[in-house]
Amino acid sequence: MSDCIFCKIAQGKIPAQFAYSDEHAVVFKDLSPKAPVHLLAVPRQHYACIQDIEPLNMGIMAKLMGAVSQVVKQEKLSEKGYRLVVNSGADAGQVVQHIHVHILGGAKLAQCP
Repeated sequence: MSDCIFCKIAQGKIPAQFAYSDEHAVVFKDLSPKAPVHLLAVPRQHYACIQDIEPLNMGIMAKLMGAVSQVVKQEKLSEKGYRLVVNSGADAGQVVQHIHVHILGGAKLAQCP
């Protein structure tokens, strides 16, 4: 999608601090962190949300989670724990309409309801 900020970041048109990059996904620092470590994992291919992915293309989520797994190890977040968050839609707080996984860690996080 031509006006999607995450597509532009994934394409290198907008600079970002990458923690991981491969042909399927990128992981970069969130500009408005909610934890000491707050990264966003984004597929290079544009999908607004999970339900927009055709069943035959669902492998992109496996590739995205593979990128998440690599970064969690790289950032040593698995030692004490981390949180993964995927917001979908306005009521859930999704601001950018490109599926992304928030990776939060680096401190004790508040309990989820």
